[in-house]
Amino acid sequence: VVRYARVRLGPPGLWRANLREASGGRLAAAMEITTVYQKERREFGRPVGHFATVSPVDLGGFDTAPTKREEYIERNPSSLAVQAVPEQSEHQVNTERFKYTSVGMFHQEGGWPKDVDSTEKEQTTRYRKKVEKDEEYIRQVKALGEVIEGPIMQNIAVDIYEEYFQGEYADHSTEPPSAKTLSVFKDPNETKRSVSSISWYPDGGKKLAVAFSTLQFQDWRQEAMSNKSYIWDVNNPNAPDQELAPSSPLNCLQYNPKDPNLLVSGAYNGLVQCWDTRRGEAPVETSIIEKSHRDPVYDVWWLQGKTAYECASTSTDGQVLWWDIRKLAEPAEQLSLDDKGAAPGAGPMGGVSLEYSTAGGKFLVGTEQGKVVACNRKAKNPSDRVGTIYEGHCGPVYALARNPFFPKYFMTVGDWTVRLWNEDIKTPVMTSNYAKDYILDATWSPTRPGVFATTKMDGTLDVWDYFYKQNEPALSLQAKGCIIL
Repeated sequence: VVRYARVRLGPPGLWRANLREASGGRLAAAMEITTVYQKERREFGRPVGHFATVSPVDLGGFDTAPTKREEYIERNPSSLAVQAVPEQSEHQVNTERFKYTSVGMFHQEGGWPKDVDSTEKEQTTRYRKKVEKDEEYIRQVKALGEVIEGPIMQNIAVDIYEEYFQGEYADHSTEPPSAKTLSVFKDPNETKRSVSSISWYPDGGKKLAVAFSTLQFQDWRQEAMSNKSYIWDVNNPNAPDQELAPSSPLNCLQYNPKDPNLLVSGAYNGLVQCWDTRRGEAPVETSIIEKSHRDPVYDVWWLQGKTAYECASTSTDGQVLWWDIRKLAEPAEQLSLDDKGAAPGAGPMGGVSLEYSTAGGKFLVGTEQGKVVACNRKAKNPSDRVGTIYEGHCGPVYALARNPFFPKYFMTVGDWTVRLWNEDIKTPVMTSNYAKDYILDATWSPTRPGVFATTKMDGTLDVWDYFYKQNEPALSLQAKGCIIL
């Protein structure tokens, strides 16, 4: 006979226990206990407080065997990790990233007769005049003019330059100046190097060429670092758009303003090299080391002239060299930066920065002695090629820039100050307050004549507006953990 006993513990309706007893009045050897929890829906989520605290029950002990102790080694301390939760794994999911590649197309002008050289302007001009006098050419132009006359008359009916919202522009002059970081371009090599020069793509600024080098003498990174410099696309900071592989690290480089495919660079070993981005990562022309600078090339500039193939470079060896990239084996001209007022036997002044933005042969050189030298390549007498010397700074002139709106005014950067000059005055027109850290570079704004930006060794980028403030920058940005060169 099997009997069932129902026992209620706690409030009614919470839970119950069923005990099944074997026949003969004895409890079965195998006891089956079933626990059922019942709760109304409105009680869901509320804490359970009806369980009672009971005293512990001694289940017995383990007999020790002293004879077995000698067979084991005691572990002290002993750590045992117990985790009462199920094991879980963490997964990261990211959207698929698309890699962009730049594909260029080289278009070469064609259609000229075999006896006409398309690179010679005189021959092409002579051939054009000959064709324009041909009767068949005149007849075809008149026929095309009648076809296009109708669309032109339709376009005249609409004024594409009409201003519909005149005088409704928002006034932003009262807004405080601000700036934010758009992209960060990092050296892809394991051994990180300093950025020694940056040149923007002349057609729209969609690319920038960056020269990487280490100018410290006997730096520990020189043996392990790469010599490569890179060209970046501003819309893709994850990977360089193109590599430049010189034989020695590049200290300076600059895009050709007339031909964006050409770059000229100055290397740490004194060589001047020319690059064509359409022809790979190797330089297309390189100067001969016997005819090059004897020190690292610190600055290089393209010349404004009839052709797009002339450039100039300067170095701390005291020379300014002019080059034609079509014949880069040796310089076309050279100039020694001798100080006329120096003591007899003094060597030439070492060039650190160069300013050659004006046409006509006049240019400025900043020296490591802190002086700025005004030079004229086309002077009548060779002794007059080195002209006025401005006593500038207590240390090297790291940067030199003319105002793009008023070329007579130029700016120099050295020691702890920024100074503005006029060509007709040997003393600075304005001088900034002495900063706590070295000021290393500066550049003018291309749109506003009184705005320029400077960089300091502590990683600060200062934007000055001399029409707004003269004693302090209008905006300061801090680049964390780096020095802005």
